[in-house]
Amino acid sequence: MYSNGKNTSHSGEGRLVGNILTFVIFFVAFCGALYSLSFWSLENAWLPTIVCFVLVLFAFAVPMTFLRRGESAEEISTAAAEFQK
Repeated sequence: MYSNGKNTSHSGEGRLVGNILTFVIFFVAFCGALYSLSFWSLENAWLPTIVCFVLVLFAFAVPMTFLRRGESAEEISTAAAEFQK
């Protein structure tokens, strides 16, 4: 895809180290959530479950909410409309 005469298909180019570091941090949080369930028992159910919930929320909600593309929906739809002309 071209925009303003530039190829925009490689929008993440130059951010490999940051992307890998972000992936590792959130993947470790997800693995920690799964590991916390190994301490779950009928006598001790609340703490591992809460820890798992918080870590899964951190591992999924934070990247999908705060680390998404910086463009708004209006900018994306405007760019798509201009591209289709």
